[in-house]
This record gives sequence, C-alpha cells and structure tokens, in this order.
Amino acid sequence: MPELGIDLIAIARQEMIDEGFDPDFPPGVDDQLQAVKARGGPVGGGDVRDLREVLWSSIDNDTSRDLDQIEAAERVDGGIRVLVAIADVDSDVAVGTPIDRHAASQATSVYTGVRTFPMLPEDLSTDLTSLNEAEDRLAVVVDMVVTGDGSVTSTSIYRALVHNRAQLTYNAVGAWLERKSGAPPKIGASAELEAQIRLQDEAAQNLLDERHRLGALNLDRVEAEAVVSDGHVQGISTRKKNRATELIENFMIAANGVMARTLTNAGAPSIRRVVKTPERWPRIVELAARYGETLPKEADALALNTFLQKRKAADAVHYADLSLAVVKLMGPGEYVFARPGDSSNGHFALATHDYTHSTAPNRRFADTVTQRLIKSVLSSRPAPYSDEQLDSIARNCTLREDAARKVERVMNKRVAAVALQHRIGETFAAVVTGVTPKGVFVRVLDPPAEGLLIRGQQNVDVGDRLRVELVSTDPRRGYLDFAA
Repeated sequence: MPELGIDLIAIARQEMIDEGFDPDFPPGVDDQLQAVKARGGPVGGGDVRDLREVLWSSIDNDTSRDLDQIEAAERVDGGIRVLVAIADVDSDVAVGTPIDRHAASQATSVYTGVRTFPMLPEDLSTDLTSLNEAEDRLAVVVDMVVTGDGSVTSTSIYRALVHNRAQLTYNAVGAWLERKSGAPPKIGASAELEAQIRLQDEAAQNLLDERHRLGALNLDRVEAEAVVSDGHVQGISTRKKNRATELIENFMIAANGVMARTLTNAGAPSIRRVVKTPERWPRIVELAARYGETLPKEADALALNTFLQKRKAADAVHYADLSLAVVKLMGPGEYVFARPGDSSNGHFALATHDYTHSTAPNRRFADTVTQRLIKSVLSSRPAPYSDEQLDSIARNCTLREDAARKVERVMNKRVAAVALQHRIGETFAAVVTGVTPKGVFVRVLDPPAEGLLIRGQQNVDVGDRLRVELVSTDPRRGYLDFAA
C-alpha cells in the first residue's frame, strides 16, 4: 500500500527531534564502539560464574533483535528454581563514556513502527550486549525459587557467563502452550527444551496466581503493530497477550522485585518504578457500577482486580475495551529516586511495594543504572552515582519516556492513517480513551487505531463504548477522524 509520497521514516526522525531526542549518535561513539569490538569476546573468571552449560532460551517478539534476557528453570526441593539472565550492558558501556552520556540523555529506545531509534548503537544492543542465540555473553543473573503457591524464596543475584541455546518467539511458543498449534521447530527437536519451557510456564503461572491473589491487575491490552514491507506500510496487525508473553512478564516482574528488595536490604539507593494510586478512581468506580458492581470509594487494587476478573469471565470478547479504559484512567508510571529507608508509593497495577526496572538495559537507561547499582552491591563498592545524580536520572527517564510515548503515539496514528485510508465510510467498534481540551479521542479495536471523535462527542467519557464511522484520514499529519 503506497504512502502517497510520504516519507514516514523522515517524519519519524523529525518527530524525535521535535520531542527533544537526538536520533544521531554524537562524536566519540564510533571510537568507543571500535574499542569495545577490539577487546574481543566476554571473559569469565573471578566473581563471574560459568553457566554456559545451562539450557538457556529466550522468548521475545518475532522481530526482536535486542535480547535483554534469557531464562532457565529446574525443579528443586520446595518448588521451581528460576534463573533470569540479564544482558550485562555495563561491562561494555562505562559510566561517563560517550555512549553512556548519549544513552543517559535519550533514556530509552523509541519504536515508531517504521524505524527503531535505539538508545545504544545497534552494534551493541543487537549484537555485543544482546543475548543472541549461540553466543557467549556476560550477564547479571537473578536466581530464585518459585514455590507452589507462587511465593519467591531463596533469592540471589550474581554475575555469570551464559549461552543462549534457543531464540524463541511469543507467537509460536504461546500458540503451542495454549495447544493451538504444534511445537515450534526448536522445541520439537529437543525433548529437554520442551520440558524446560513447560517447567518455566508452570512457574510463571504460579507467580501469576499469587500476584492476582495480592491484587495485581489482570489487564488484557491489545497493541497495534505495523506490517511493513520494503519500507512501506502494508497494514496493521494486533499484538495480544498469550501464555508465552505471560511467562516472560511474570518472570520479569519477579526479577525486578528481587532486584529492588536486594538493593533495599543492602541499604543502597535505587531508582524505583511506581504507578501511584489512580487520580481518576471515581471514574473507575463509575465504570464498575455500570456492570452492577460496587468498588470502594478509596482506591483498592484487589477489589479492582476482582471486578476485572469477573468481567473477563462474563464477557471475554469486550474485555480488552474495559482493560484499555482502566489503563488510561490509572495514568502512566514514573521513575523516582529512593534513598535507603524511604517509603515507596509502590506499583498500584502490580500490587507491589518494591519494584524497579532492571531487565531491559539495552533499551532503558533506568535498567542500566539499576544494573550498576546492583553490581556495586555485589562487589561491596560505593554506588557509582550520588543521590543528586540518581534523582536527576529518575526525573529525566520519566520525561524521556513520556516523550517517547508521544512520538510512538503520533507515528502509530500516521501508520494507521495509511493502513485505513481505503476504509473511509466503514463503521467500527470503539472505546473512548481521552476527553481533553483538544477533543474526545476514541480507539478502534480491530484494527487498533486511535483518532478524534468529531461528531457525537457530547456527554461521553473515558471507557464509554461506541460505534463510530471513519470519516477521513490524513497520513501526513497522522489524523483519523471518526463520527458516532
């Protein structure tokens, strides 16, 4: 499908600049990169354990090239021992170097659908510091035992040399775990790997059950994914949760919790990831009342999750609508600096008080910083940052994440405008996602696309479900106009 002469990649680059990003790497990065390459492969020894014989595997998106973590599991007395190995970015990117300074300013990789603007040079993030299949790599390992009731015990963190034996994908593994298709070729060819992934799935489901008992929200978000061929948008596909995405999500949440608690127990500073109590809780209460349910006047994650679980059981088809509305009403997360002994706001959606980001250092600077803090604890060295620096980093990571969402949102709209330009006049099921001074915004669910409601916007609020007609598209400006 042609973009009618529109260069979406150039537009994405300009959006990056407009939101304060620098899409080009500065002088000094190439020289540093060449020096990293000249050092050769990773070296073990000292406090680095050799875990290359472990049956590690990764599960990620079909197109992912920056592999931040790999996993392994074994049954032990008391439960299932889960190992999560996280790419040791810090070993190749020292504090204050040109690559590090650029990563600190950008704070995140930005995914625009038509091009990824990486936080780190791709020679690092998709190669030298990526846990690629059949490569020896340095990693920081979170080692934990998941009990039958989903509790996490016997935790430790250490450095290791690892070797990814199988790069797997969410779609293929998820369909297999859900018995919708046969085993992916790499799993089908190895009985040991098949048993390994099933054991990981068992541990992840135990973790998920415990999280739900504590009040973690079971949200079912549908995300848009551009279908691009030869640089041109061919359409939009939907990316949904499945058993494999749940597996990785629950392992990452558990690993992040272990990281946060380890820093706390060591009396070390940290950058926490928090989602505060929803400011629009009364609107969530109002939504629940429409379904005949009563939520407390004060925000209560457990009560909210109980309501959500009931709605999913009663109407799975429209559950994504309700999930999207709740996500919008909760608001975004943020990074905050935490001194030893500080009380935390916690993460409302995950129903946890101790949470950090640590499992994606190739694409989030906050995770790289957490990795450096945990390595200083492991080696009994002082933290490589002052309190003032950590506070500044946390605030910048929040600002840059917000800016990245803006870039990704407007580019998603442009991609959607291209993909839907031949469907003007059709009607779609939609949910109201925003009521702002600029207007009322709705999200079409199939295919997932967001636009402005230009007619019928009176007396609607976030979470309302509507039938809307696509009135016009403007790919150059990223506009989709709907009428109710």
